[in-house]
Amino acid sequence: MQPQAVHFVKSMSDRRLAVAFLIGISSGFPWVLHGSVLTLWMQEQGLSRSAIGYIGVVTTIYAINWIWAPLIDKFRIPLLYRLFGQYRSWILLCQALLILLMWFISSANPADNLLLVGLYALGISSVSATQDVAIDAYRVKLFSRSEMNEKIPYASALAGAGWQTGFTFIGGTLALVLGGETLGFSWPEVYRLLTLFMLALMLIVVFSPPPVDDDETLSTKNGAAAAGDSSRRLPWLRETLIDPFGEFFRRCGLQLASGILLFLFCFRLGEAMLGRMSLVFYVELGFSNDEIALYRSFLGGAMTIVFSLIGAFINTRFGIVRGMLVGGIAMASSNLLYALMAEVGPEPWLFVLTLLVDNFTTAFAAVCAVSFISYFASRTYTGTQFALMTSISNFGRTSLAAGSGAIVDGFGGNWALFFVLTTFMVIPALIILIWISKLLEIHAASADNAAEAAESPTD
Repeated sequence: MQPQAVHFVKSMSDRRLAVAFLIGISSGFPWVLHGSVLTLWMQEQGLSRSAIGYIGVVTTIYAINWIWAPLIDKFRIPLLYRLFGQYRSWILLCQALLILLMWFISSANPADNLLLVGLYALGISSVSATQDVAIDAYRVKLFSRSEMNEKIPYASALAGAGWQTGFTFIGGTLALVLGGETLGFSWPEVYRLLTLFMLALMLIVVFSPPPVDDDETLSTKNGAAAAGDSSRRLPWLRETLIDPFGEFFRRCGLQLASGILLFLFCFRLGEAMLGRMSLVFYVELGFSNDEIALYRSFLGGAMTIVFSLIGAFINTRFGIVRGMLVGGIAMASSNLLYALMAEVGPEPWLFVLTLLVDNFTTAFAAVCAVSFISYFASRTYTGTQFALMTSISNFGRTSLAAGSGAIVDGFGGNWALFFVLTTFMVIPALIILIWISKLLEIHAASADNAAEAAESPTD
C-alpha cells in the first residue's frame, strides 16, 4: 500500500495536473453567467417562470459544438498562435470574448429587451462551448501517449473538480454573495465584477505550459501539401469535417469506432434519467427546500470534488477499460439506494448516505468516461474527435432522458420501480464495453504481430 501512496503523491506533484484543475475552472465558470446569475436577475425583474425556463435552451449549444470543433484543430489565430500555440490561443480568444459579452449583457435589461439578453446569453454559451473544445484538446495534449494510463485519469478528475469549483464554489458562491442582501450589488454590476475573475483565468492560461507534443498542426501539414502540389489541395469541407472523423474510423476500424460511439451514447443514460427527476423525487418524498439545498447542493458539490480524485486513483489501478466497467456497475448499483429511499421515506441519514454513494460512483464514472474519450482521441484531430465523442455522450443524456417524467407517470408514480429500471439501463453499455475490450485485444495482437514481422530478417 505504501508504494501506491508514494506513486500517487508523485503523480499529483506534476505541474500539468494543477493546470488541468485550473483550466477546468475556466470551463465551469461560464455556466454561472447564462445560468444562476441570469435566472436571479430575470426573477428580480419580474419575468415569468416560463420566460426564465425558455432562456435555458441556450445550453443546447454545448451538445453540437463538434460541428465547428474542426476549426479549433485547424485554424491558426493570427499573432496569438505564435505566442501561445494552437489551443491556448483559442482558449484566450474565447475568454476575451466572454469578458466582452459580460459587459454587453450587463448593459441590457431582461425586462426591457428579453430577446437581446437572450442573444447575449446564447453568445456566452456558444463561446463557452467553443472554449470547452480547446480546453479538452489542450488537456489531452499536455501528456504524451505513453502517459495516458497513468496521468489522464488524474487530469480528468482534476478537470472535473475544477469545473465544479468554477461553477459551484467560485462562480456560483461568489456571484450570489456579490448580489446578495449583504453586499447588495445589482446584477449588472455583478457581471462587471466577475470580469475581473475572468481576467485572472486568462493569466492562468498565459503562464500554462505548452503541450508536451505540440508538433506540427493539421494546418501546417495541409499547408505543406498544398504548397508542394496545388492540384492536391482538398476542399475546406473535407479538410475540416471529413478527415477528422474519417481518421477516427480508419485508426480504430469500423467495428471498434462504432462500438465506442454507441457505448458513449448509452453509458450514462440511467444516471441522466435519475438526475433529471431527482429534485421532483426529493420534494414528493417530503424533504424541504432547505434540506435539499444543504444536502444535495453544498454537500454533494463538495463531495464530488473529493471523490473525483479518489476515482482517479482507483481508475489508474484498474486501467481505463476495466475502470469503465467497474465505474458503470457501481454507478448503476447506487441507484438502488434511491429505490430504498422511495420505500423508507424522508430519512435524512439515508438521504446523506445515498448522496455520498451516488456522488462517489458518479464522479468515478465521469473520470472514467473522460479518460476513455481521451484515450481514443487522435493526437492530430484532438479537439474535433474529443468534441464528437463528448457530444454523442451528451446527446444520449439530454435527448432520451427527457422522457424520464413520462416513465414515472407510466409506472403510476412508483419511484422505486423507476430507480430499479435506471439501474438496469447500464447493462447494454456494459455489454458493448466488453465487446470493445475484446476488439482492443485483437488490435493489440495485430499490432504485435506486425511489429515482429517488421523486425524479423528478410531472405
